[in-house]
Amino acid sequence: MGYEYDEAVLKCFLKQQDRLFPEPVAEGMEEAEAFLEDCMAVVVDSKAAVMEYFEEAGIDVENPDQVLDEAEVFDVGDGRYLIVEG
Repeated sequence: MGYEYDEAVLKCFLKQQDRLFPEPVAEGMEEAEAFLEDCMAVVVDSKAAVMEYFEEAGIDVENPDQVLDEAEVFDVGDGRYLIVEG
């Protein structure tokens, strides 16, 4: 699990942030990176790593098959997932 926010991760968050927040929390790449750093968002490289993150955080997932549908989970599109706790 890492805290590296590359261009793909930042664009993913900017495009999909409305899934988690009623209003935009970031309007550009720098704001997105600062926001993700502030809330210690993590980037993981598989669905299994997403499940592991939720288990370690003590967050119950009703249906493990739908963990990627959780509002906090953003599909970067290259096999990685960004997890943002609101």
